[in-house]
Formats: sequence, C-alpha cells, structure tokens
Amino acid sequence: MVEPQWVPSGEDVEEARLTDFTSWVQGRCGVTLADYQALWRWSVDDLDDFWQAVWEYFEVQSPTPPGAALADDSMPGARWFPDARVNYVRQALRHETRLHPAIRSSGEDTADVEMSWAELRRQVGALAATLKAHGIGVGDRVVGYLPNVPEAVVAFLATASLGAVWAACGQDYSATAALGRLGQLDPAALIVADGYRFGGRAHRRDAEVARVRAGLPNLRLTVRIERLGDAAPGGEGEAVPEGLAQPGAVMCWAEAVAGDAAIDPVDVPFDHPLWVVFSSGTTGLPKGIVHGHGGVMLEHLKSLALQNDIGPTDTFFWYTSPSWMMWNYQVAALLVGATIVCYDGSPAYPAPDTLWELASRHRATMLGTSPGYVLACAKAGVVPGADHDLGALRAVGITGSSLPASSSLWLAENVGASVPVFSISGGTDVVTAFAGGVRTVPVWPGELSVPYLGVALDAYDEQGRPVRDDVGELVVTRPMPSMPVRFWNDDDGEKYRAAYFDVYPGVWRHGDWITITDHGSVVVHGRSDSTLNRNGVRMGSADIYQAVEALPEVAEALVLGVEQPGGGYWMPLFVLLADGAVLDDALRERISAAIRNDVSPRHVPDAIIEAPGIPHTRTGKKLEVPVKRLMQGADADRVVDRSAVDSPELIAWYAARRP
Repeated sequence: MVEPQWVPSGEDVEEARLTDFTSWVQGRCGVTLADYQALWRWSVDDLDDFWQAVWEYFEVQSPTPPGAALADDSMPGARWFPDARVNYVRQALRHETRLHPAIRSSGEDTADVEMSWAELRRQVGALAATLKAHGIGVGDRVVGYLPNVPEAVVAFLATASLGAVWAACGQDYSATAALGRLGQLDPAALIVADGYRFGGRAHRRDAEVARVRAGLPNLRLTVRIERLGDAAPGGEGEAVPEGLAQPGAVMCWAEAVAGDAAIDPVDVPFDHPLWVVFSSGTTGLPKGIVHGHGGVMLEHLKSLALQNDIGPTDTFFWYTSPSWMMWNYQVAALLVGATIVCYDGSPAYPAPDTLWELASRHRATMLGTSPGYVLACAKAGVVPGADHDLGALRAVGITGSSLPASSSLWLAENVGASVPVFSISGGTDVVTAFAGGVRTVPVWPGELSVPYLGVALDAYDEQGRPVRDDVGELVVTRPMPSMPVRFWNDDDGEKYRAAYFDVYPGVWRHGDWITITDHGSVVVHGRSDSTLNRNGVRMGSADIYQAVEALPEVAEALVLGVEQPGGGYWMPLFVLLADGAVLDDALRERISAAIRNDVSPRHVPDAIIEAPGIPHTRTGKKLEVPVKRLMQGADADRVVDRSAVDSPELIAWYAARRP
C-alpha cells in the first residue's frame, strides 16, 4: 500500500469542524460513529437523517416547518424538504457583525481592496432595490459578463435575494460564446465590466459588451462596472459597432449601489432556481444546468465546513472565473462566514509563483488551483514554502483534472509537509465534489482521501456491478440535494435523463473512470468517454499525462484512443514541447519509456506528434473527446464550438492530422 504523505495530528482531529459535527450527530441520533468511514456510511444509508442533521447543525432558517428531508428518493426526481421556504442569501449574509472582511480582491494592476460584511450587505441591498425598481423579481434572470471581481459577488447575491435567477460567464468569452449561454435565458438585466486584465494586458470589451446587449432584446437594465478607465499602454479593444440596437436602461455601478436599502430576502421553495451554470459547451449549445436554493445551500455548507474545514476565521482563495462552477463554490464560503478572495488576472503573471504570492499577501488558509499550475511551478523551479510566508495556509485544494502523485509529493516538499493536499473531483452538474479530502483522514499521493458525506459513490463495471481496486465507472447510487433541478429548456426532462441515467437506470453515471481503493480512497483516471481501451485493457488519459508531463521537455500532452472503421485502433500522443526542446528519436524513446515503465507497456502510443498547442475548454479541460471525433473524420463545425475553445486556431491543425 502507498504510504500517506500527510497524516492528521491529534490536534487536527480534535479541532476539525467534522469532529464537532460527529459528536453532535451521535448525541442527536443515538448512533456510534467511530471514524470517517462510519460517518460516511451512515450519511448515505440514512440520507433523511443525515441531511436533516446538516439542516439543524447549521441552523438553516425557514418560516415554515421544512418537513421530511427526503420526501421522495427517486432518481431523477428526488424531492427534498418539500415544505421549506429558504433563501441562500439569508444564510450568506447572517455574518455581518464579523470583524474580518467578507471579500478581499486583487488585480494585476490594481490595489488590493477589502469589503466588510456590512458594506457587502449594504451593496447587495442597494443593488437589489435597483433591480426591483426595474421590475425584476422572482423567476426573472439576471446575467453577468464580467471578470472575477467583488461586484460579481454582489450582483449574484442581490439577484438571489429577490428570488431571481443568476448566470454568468467571464469576459474571455466572445460575445457569440456568451450569448450561446446567457442568451438562452432571455434575461431581464445584465451586469457588465468594461474589460479585464490578464498577462500584463488590459483587454477592453466595449465592443463585445455592445454585441451581447444587442443579442438580449428583452433587457430592462444594464449595469456597467468601470474597471479599466483609460487602459494602460498595451491595452486592447475595438471600436463599438454602430447601428446595434441597445435595449433597456444603462446605469453605472456606483449609481446602482448608491444609498441604503433594507435587504429582505424573498423566501422561496427549496428547489426554486438559484442559478444556471453551463456545461463546457464544446459541442452544440451548452447545457444550462439549473440548481435550487436549498440544495446548493445544504451541499455547500457541508462541503465547505465539514470537508474543507472552512469557517469564520478562514480566508478561502480559489483561482477561478465566473465561467466555472468553482466561482460558485468559492462564493459559498460566505455561507460559513469565511473571507473570500477575488482575483482578476493571470495565475502566472508577473511571475510563475503569483498565486503563492497572493496567498501569502491575503493570509489565505486554503488556496485552490489546478494540476497544470502545480506542474508549471515545479518546472519553473518555484519553492513556495521558502519564497513566501505561507504560515496561514492550512490546505491546498486541487481540481480541474487529476493530480499526479508526483505533483502531490512536490507540493508536500515545496509548500510544506504539514499542509494537506485536498484534491477534489466533482462537476458543474452537481456544483460540488463527489470526493476529496477531509481534516481527519490521511492524504495519499495521487488519491482523493474519501467520498464526500452524503454522496453514495461507487465504481461500476459494464454490467453494473460494484468493483474495488479496479477501474470502474463513477456512479452515485442515491440522490444528492445539489443534483440539478432540471436543464434549461428541457421541460420533459428527456435531456437530463439521457445525460446521467441512460446507462444504469436509477443510478447517476457521471462519465469518469475511478478506482476505489482498499483503504477507501478514490483514484480518478479521467473521462470514461475518452478512455484508452487497447486490446481490452482500459486506461485513463490522466495516467498517461502523469508520466509524460513529468518530463522536462514536455510542457503538455494530449493522448487519444481513436476507434477506426473495420476495428482498427490508433493511439496518438500529441506533445507541446518546452522552450528549446526538440522532438527527436531520443526524446520519443524517453516518452515511450516513461509510459512503458510508469503506466503500461500496452499503452505506448502509435505515434508521438509535436503540436503547436493543446486545445482546452475555457475552464481548462483538455478537448479529448472533440479532437478524437475529428480524428474519426467528423466535421469540425459539428463537433467543436470554436467560441468555447481557448485556442480555436488549433482545431484546423488537429483536423489536418486525422489518419
């Protein structure tokens, strides 16, 4: 068995919020829960009692008795707390007397700013009053086209307080890509910024904002945030197109949040829509995934407080964008009274260790980032623990793709052996994690320590049988409160059922390959729809990347398993080389040897091809499935929405490499 890289101390266990919750549950429910695995088993065997306990422990408020926690456990179609009336904002803004700030923010070329809880509440109330004055209320949609700034948090909370529905995307999306998402909702109000900063450049978005407004004909109000002013030299932008219809009134942000207005969150049914988050959208129109107030609130209270051990004395900093569900997840730290950090900029500008410098500056107790950023820091020779004061840091969070064991060990060696690495895996679909870390359980390199509480996680073989210490499909066998209420424009639920329940009826199939180990941890191997299946031996792409991207000559890689007509199978590996590296026969052999020795001799690629870049979704996921379909001869315009790709110019290059 692999040795753990971090083991909780007695103090860790004693002071963990989870320990207090466990003791409270044992007294309330008359159960004996000896360790985390016993608590998890109880939480999934008795969902009704578990979620009722979460409700009571966190003192969730409802003017009416909430009723049974789980009134109907059908999947899909579960009904939670059918008599409850709730509002996410009531829980999030109950901490206004805290002395520490609610939000800290930074930008590449802007001064750090703090917002107190009282000021957050004032701005939310004022903006809610402005929205209400323009006829916006329960069920209306308010959308954001803006960077990760405090104003985005205020806009979301003001929207939710009215019972209106929020959705957003970052300004790195073109107007076409933004409208492909936000335009589906027919919004009544739009919150925008004049631009954003990234990589030392000011990116003006006036023209794109105008196009977005023109594509939303039923807008009643646009609120504009001035971020750039007179952009610094090197800023970019284009002239605002003439002749575009610009519906609705326009206000500046300062005017929209001026004055004081009492905030009185509207109590709505438990499953009333809180926000719509969108799938990556690389093929076809992005799916609008609707989550409810109550389900999100309970799930995030559990995840932030019990799994991540975040509370009122913590500062929670996850590098993210409003386009990604991790923005929603970070905002949720307000539910437990923590300070959140908003950052508008590149994680690697002006230096590769920028996120570590920000974590030090803001005294972050949890920093969240991606495996790609960790690998880039390792290759750049960054030593965060020595170069920055990370004395406040209690955990590093990782998501976006699988974290290789080597990167996990690098974090232990270069950040600090006393800082656990809480790698998590979940999805936009449930806007949370299925598995991750917890303060009371060891961390094993390359593994997610535990399934999350209330998540009936399992691994199934092709016949729907549970498997252990072997690769299987990630499934969830019982409902979670943050499973989607529905998809937008899917009134009969057909698309929703097809997305998750078509393979194992009544069981959620997420689309990831995992292994559940003999000590209860979870290893994620990558997407099951891009699995490498050579001669009947299945392998996740993450295993290949772990071996190949550890080589100093390889900046990034993309591996595909391409089924061909007549039963053929072609497995190419595309590599983006580090500066100065040359893909000669010697490097090809080192790459092949790394896969042969560290992964599997059956999965040495048929071809190793130098690529000018690796395409990703705008939330950082490699485009394995769309590129695989290109290699199988599909038309690029049918399988890839270029507006949803970070480097759309790469699509033609890959299409030209099909066998």
